[in-house]
This record gives sequence, structure tokens and C-alpha cells, in this order.
Amino acid sequence: MDELKETNELVAQRIQKIKEWKEKGVNPYPLRFFPDSHSQSLIQSFDPNSTEKKTFKLGGRLHAKRVMGKASFAHLKDKEGLIQLYATRDDLGEENYSLFKSFDLGDWIGVEGWLFQTQKGETTLHITSVKLLAKCIRPLPVVKEKDGVVYDAFSDVEQRYRMRYVDLVVNDSVRETFKMRSRIVSEIRKFLTQEGFLEVETPMMQPIAGGAAAKPFITHHNTLDMDLFLRIAPELYLKRLIVGGLDRVFELNRNFRNEGISTKHNPEFTMMEAYMAFGDMESMLKLTENMIVTVAQNIGKGLKFAYGKEMIDITPPWKRIKYVDIIKEYSGIDFSEIKTLEEAKSKAKAVKVDADGCVSIWKVCDEVFSSLVEPNLIQPIFITDFPKELSPLAKSREDDPRYVERFEPYVAGREIGNAFTELNDPFDQKERFEEQVKQREAGDDEAFMMDEDYIRALEFGLPPTGGLGIGIDRLVMLLTDSHSIRDTILFPLMRPE
Repeated sequence: MDELKETNELVAQRIQKIKEWKEKGVNPYPLRFFPDSHSQSLIQSFDPNSTEKKTFKLGGRLHAKRVMGKASFAHLKDKEGLIQLYATRDDLGEENYSLFKSFDLGDWIGVEGWLFQTQKGETTLHITSVKLLAKCIRPLPVVKEKDGVVYDAFSDVEQRYRMRYVDLVVNDSVRETFKMRSRIVSEIRKFLTQEGFLEVETPMMQPIAGGAAAKPFITHHNTLDMDLFLRIAPELYLKRLIVGGLDRVFELNRNFRNEGISTKHNPEFTMMEAYMAFGDMESMLKLTENMIVTVAQNIGKGLKFAYGKEMIDITPPWKRIKYVDIIKEYSGIDFSEIKTLEEAKSKAKAVKVDADGCVSIWKVCDEVFSSLVEPNLIQPIFITDFPKELSPLAKSREDDPRYVERFEPYVAGREIGNAFTELNDPFDQKERFEEQVKQREAGDDEAFMMDEDYIRALEFGLPPTGGLGIGIDRLVMLLTDSHSIRDTILFPLMRPE
């Protein structure tokens, strides 16, 4: 309560300053200011031996201030970092110098001045004019440092996510994570474009939720008086485009799934999905490996990097192993030999996996995989040959139709993607959808819905096609050493305060 009282008092003091400035004709929120330079670029280009007093304009937040009578030092923080300011009453004049001294940490200011080097060797901007650009009414969290370690820098995790705008101000590492995220997305776009893929956009509101096993969000369109689903995946629309003759397409898209929240899941997340005519699972496996390696190298991460306490090595080729084989390796259970659901549940229980709610052998199998296998997949690996039942959109293997040509890449104990040889047989696809509908009617609210229009599209002919989905948020987690998906999403979903 004392902290809240102190904050309220500081807010009141700053609001009073605004009133006083306005009475003196100072606008605390002017229309415009146009910087012509930035902090680190100026510091790096400055020649201390030069006698030229060229002026520069910078804008940023007041980061620190030391007032010493007729002269003051401060630091301005802009998008590039910090630069020291030196202000004197003689240069600014009595009124502007008094204004400068009254600024609070966090205020946005615009300054103009010339560079020089202090006796301690710090490049500094000797300011000749100053302007308040926006008042920071609420005090920023105090950032403390001891022995090179930053602490108390807005340390309440929930508040950091809720007020990301403050988190970005006080935590440099957070800002760098999201700059890196932007670079990763840009590199993915560049890579796919160079591979001949066309970036497209598909509907985010759909009459049928398809393309993934997930529970959708439901909304309503008033004019058409119809319920719609927020997209759980763009897959079925992207494959319609392959039918239409766009032979390589991709979309960086937002998906929405009405499911749990964890360090690996957020109800709103970003996916990259790509589809290649005349491709298959092997084509997409090579594409995945090449893309991730290329992106990691282009952002300066390299092929070997730390993730938490682990050293990840993404040097190709990545290891690959069949789904049932790796489950047998970690659990001792060979699900390819199990004949009944009761037997599957019994064996799962024996290895301490709760599968009571599962409605099929392969659902039990997947619970065992999630519990006993996935956390151990630290180094990059492709898990291949998934059961047909768990893969309603993938093409069956010719040598064993129980399984499909599908893989999932895993790194650091997490799935980061999904890919397969696309099912292009409309008769087979309809049978798969019908089976999914039965599961849905039996209580599986994540099972697929029937999509008659997609079947009709397949009847016009989908060539042999490979498809790939990569979870952008999880890939960013890996490449930025982040351990919660919320640390890679600027505004994760939060319960209202």
C-alpha cells in the first residue's frame, strides 16, 4: 500500500507540472518533432579530433539526470541506446534550463546540439535547445544492477505481459527479443520467396474450422446471420490454391485455438504454412531443415548455440526416427502390436501415463509420446511415420497404410512444426472426414468437421503435394533462448485485471 501511495503522489506531482507548464505557455504534447540522428550511430561516427561543431537533433526518453547548479548531465535513450547530454543555463537560457531541470525520468524530449568528448572520454551531446515531447505521468519501474546482473526491472511476470509497453521501456533484453523475432520472420519470407513460393492470404473467419485437430473460437456475422469460426489453420484454403494452379504458396498467419495456456501454448499464435505442388514429405523435410539452418545463420546465431543449459547443434542432417520406434525406445511399449484399447490403457498406466479419457489406441499412444518422449527430444530430430488415425490430411504409406508420410521436427523438447505428403484422393479424404465426424459425435471436440467444399476442390484435382507448418512463436523461443511462448508474443492473452 505504501508503494501505491507513493506512486499516486508522484503521478499527482507530474500532473501538477503539466498544469504549471501550460500556464507558462509550454505544450507538454507538441504536434511534431523530427530527429535527424540517433545515439549509437552518432557516437560511432564521432571524431574527437574534429573542430567542427555540427549540430544534430535527437529524440528519446530521459533516462538519467544529474543537476549541478548552472550545468547538468543527463542521458537520453532512443531506439539505438544511450547518449550523454550536457546542458548549461548559458546555452539554454534561464527558462529552458529551468524546464530541463524539471523533467522527470521517462519523459520524451527532443534535443539539438553538438558533440564533444568529456575528460572521462565519453562522447556527449552539448545541447543548445530542448523540447518536451510527451510527459511520462506514471513513474517507470526502477532498474537496479548489482555485479553486472539486472534485477527488480519490472520483475512481476504477469504485469510485464499485461503492460508490455512498460516492459519494453525498462528491459533491454525484451526489446532485443522482439527485434530478433522481426528479423526471423523477415528471413523466413526471404528464404521462401527465393525458393519460388508466393506469399498469399486466406480467410481468418471460416464457416468450417479445418486443417488441424483443435477446438475453435466461434463468432457471429450479423449481416449474413451465420456463425463463423476463427481460423485454427489455413491449410485447406492453401491447398485449394494449389488446385487452382498456384504451385508454391505460403502464408504467415495468425491462428486461434480455444485450448489451454502454458509455456508452449497461447490461444492466439503465429504459423507459417507452405505448400509445394509436386512435393512430398521428403521435399518438406529438406525444406524445413534448410530453412531453419539458413535463418539461424543469417541472424548470426550459427549452427551451435545455447538454449538454457543445453547446447543445441542444428548442423544438418538431423536425426530421424519413426514415431512408434521412439515411443518403444522411451516407454518399452510397442503400440504397433497392441490390439485393444484396454490393453493400450493398461500399458500406459504401467508407465504412469494417464490415458483414461482416450477413445482409441493411437490416442493413448499420443499421450505416452507427449509424456515420456517429447521432453527428451533436445537435439533436432524428425519424428516420422505417424499413425493414419492421428493424421486425417496426410497420405498413407504404400507399404503400410496404417501409417502416413508425415513428420514433426522437435528441438529443445518441443514440436516446432508438422509436415506431410498431402492426401489428394477425394474418396479417401471423405472417408477420413467421416471418421473424424464420428469421433466428434462421440465427444472429441478437437476432431475435424466435414468440409464438402474442400472435397469438391480435390475432385478438380490436387497434384502430388507436400505441406509444411512451422510454429513461429516456438521457433523464436529457440532462437532467442526464451522459455515461455509468452516471451515471444508482444501481447499474450491475459485475464482482465
